[in-house]
Amino acid sequence: MRIFLAGATGVIGTRLVPLLVAAGHEVAGMTRSAAKTEQVRAAGAEPVICDVYDQDALTAAVVGYGPDLVMHQLTDLPDDAALIPELAAANSRIRSEGTRNLIAAARAAGAKRFLAQSIAWEPVGGRSRVINDHEAAVLDIDGVVVKYGQFYGPGTYYETELPSHPRVHVDSAAAQTVPLLDAPSGVVIVADNP
Repeated sequence: MRIFLAGATGVIGTRLVPLLVAAGHEVAGMTRSAAKTEQVRAAGAEPVICDVYDQDALTAAVVGYGPDLVMHQLTDLPDDAALIPELAAANSRIRSEGTRNLIAAARAAGAKRFLAQSIAWEPVGGRSRVINDHEAAVLDIDGVVVKYGQFYGPGTYYETELPSHPRVHVDSAAAQTVPLLDAPSGVVIVADNP
């Protein structure tokens, strides 16, 4: 399967790329940073430098690759978890405008499948509507919504301690995502058993 992975250099994207390649898929890994292209290439994917907010460039990139599936693993989160409340608007924009742009690009490319990450817990600060609208947009095109528990493990906000439930080790989350490429449209929760 040809997969266009938006968010290839994020905490889960970096784990997904080698798993997808090892499973025999051809992967284009999108990043907005030219400095990360070698990281994407070294993991076995074709690097694509693009900003999800540049609709024309995004559509050209997705159409040019011709994927069977577009995977939305984009977030815009600060390195310091304490800053999440004050910088929440950036991540909400990824879930709203970013999702709309990726869906439009996937449609223009004729991609048959769409998979997008979401969260398995109730967000704070009134972001429920953005999350619900994001998930509804994915389901409206018969996509798959993967609602992850809070990530823990290397490179996450919880490297040395466990977050509250729902939670999932980031390596396990990536491994559990690969079989969902063929899942029927719907919502899948990926979290440890409490």
